[in-house]
Amino acid sequence: MDLQLNGLRALVTGGTRGIGRAIVDTLVDEGAAVAFCARTESDVTARAESLSSYGHRVLGRAVDVTDGDAVQRWADESAAELGGVDVVVANVSALAIPDQESNWQASFEVDLMGTVRLVRAALPHLERSSAPSIVTISSVSGREVDFAAGPYGSIKAAVVHYTQGLANQLADKGIRANSISPGNVYFEGGVWGNAERDRPEFFEHALSLNPTGRMARPEEVARATAFLASPAASFTTGTNLLVDGALTRGVQL
Repeated sequence: MDLQLNGLRALVTGGTRGIGRAIVDTLVDEGAAVAFCARTESDVTARAESLSSYGHRVLGRAVDVTDGDAVQRWADESAAELGGVDVVVANVSALAIPDQESNWQASFEVDLMGTVRLVRAALPHLERSSAPSIVTISSVSGREVDFAAGPYGSIKAAVVHYTQGLANQLADKGIRANSISPGNVYFEGGVWGNAERDRPEFFEHALSLNPTGRMARPEEVARATAFLASPAASFTTGTNLLVDGALTRGVQL
């Protein structure tokens, strides 16, 4: 199936590691021009240079998504360089799980307001697109009460609610908005890669909860993201797509 992403222009936050890195790779492989950001400038530079060396149109910028002015500048400058924006993927997360006030604040500022700031910054550009789409990355922890209940799960639930609100509010402009809720995602240097090394009993327990007997790979989440972002999903908006290997037990009606 042709996702019809070739030639489209995408903004991706948190694009140097894990799911975000895989999303950038997948969009680029599908022919999209991509502007991505992350906090660490050296990681951004290395990633952009690596992708550009293969002839891909990729822009990287170090941006703190808690800084609304910086997000606005990045979105506007990226749109100018790419010739517009068609796809927005809000992926960045503070991954602040323990129930501490500082983690509530970090989750609010990064996971939720980072998403809101990106959408607001990109919206004027999306309104000029012929295939505008917003995808936000939430989590199964926003749908069910699990070990991440508290700041992380609560704010991820808010991301889904915000996204479904966007779908309704922007439908008459032809702008689609969907969320992805991944289950546990394994990659070296990530939460579960570190848990396997540092907390093996906790890791094995988490692994045992999934009927597939494994965790997701970043590229599996990225492919789902690319589909929802693409014109191939032109009548899909307001959905929250689980990518969890049947981890969650609730029925989504």
